Amino acid sequence: MHRRPLMNRLTNNSKRTEHMASTSPVLPRWTIAAPIIAWLVLGAAYALPGNGLLTALAALALAGSVFAGVHHAEVVAHRVGEPFGTLVLAVAVTVIEVALIVSVMLSAGPEKAGLARDTVFAAVMIVCNGIVGICLLVGGLRHREQDFQIRGASAALAVLASLSVLTMVMPNYTSVALGPALSDTQLAFAGVSSLVLYGVFVFVQTVRHRDYFLADASHGAGEDAHAQPPGTRVALTSAALLVVSLVAVVLLAKVLSPVVERAVLEAGAPAAVVGIVIAALVLLPEGLAAVRAARADRLQTSLNLALGSALASIGLTIPTVALVFIWTGRPLVLGIDGKDTVLLTLTLLISTLTLGTGRTTILQGAVHLSLFAAYLFLSFAP
Repeated sequence: MHRRPLMNRLTNNSKRTEHMASTSPVLPRWTIAAPIIAWLVLGAAYALPGNGLLTALAALALAGSVFAGVHHAEVVAHRVGEPFGTLVLAVAVTVIEVALIVSVMLSAGPEKAGLARDTVFAAVMIVCNGIVGICLLVGGLRHREQDFQIRGASAALAVLASLSVLTMVMPNYTSVALGPALSDTQLAFAGVSSLVLYGVFVFVQTVRHRDYFLADASHGAGEDAHAQPPGTRVALTSAALLVVSLVAVVLLAKVLSPVVERAVLEAGAPAAVVGIVIAALVLLPEGLAAVRAARADRLQTSLNLALGSALASIGLTIPTVALVFIWTGRPLVLGIDGKDTVLLTLTLLISTLTLGTGRTTILQGAVHLSLFAAYLFLSFAP
């Protein structure tokens, strides 16, 4: 009497198992093709330097490699889980950023001594005002109110404020080195302290107080939360392709850096705009991932992605650049001017207020986006 229902249940379970097996995560073809195409374009660009068509193709290949690299980082992140996943994304994006900065600065003269400062400052402004503002606005429009862990956001903002002021404001007030720069000893101290502070934050985020950065069990149960994690083979393939993509980005950046500089000069824009272009390029894919998470009512993931990127940008970029420039003996300018100091101070103050309640609406998003608009406007019209 009960055999048929039992058989039906067994059949349904078998079908679900087959469906899950047939829909197991696989790598999209474009994420495999993009790094390969990038390397082909790179070889052609080195063989035929100055070719306009190859320059355009190199720009497209660079963008494709960035998106492919971040996609592979997302696959690895999904495999290892939260909050390790957002850490993987932040580190991957920062490796791209550091590679672009170092390649451009080493291929140029002393006039690019402030590129690292411009790029790191741009990354902080883009993340804290642009990405966070869009996430809060999109999430507020769709869900009216969203909540997140105050303890995690407060910890990230405290570290971000310390790193920002010590590396980009303090150089203006030291007396050993003239101008907005640091002596070799001060630069080494700034690099080591930034790396140590970022390392402690990562330890707190992933081990000691991991629960501060995890979403409430009643939130973030979107369809992405139930997606089947990739298998070990897929994750290892993505890890390898991630490395291939990052190396392609480094070499393509060296090809395109003179073109970007000429375009900025011909447009009559300040030199700091080059840093904005680099920061926007490497943060775009991660910004899109953060906005998608906010739209799916996973604001905790959005903030982990955004604030983690800003922290990694300073905590990893400054030590790496400091080591390279101490080794080469070239000058490195880190101090920002008075206008940017006001913008940084206002950004940190507003972020503390808007993220200090654990709940956000479209108003907080509008405030951050107004600051971002002011930053962009004053960058082109200082």
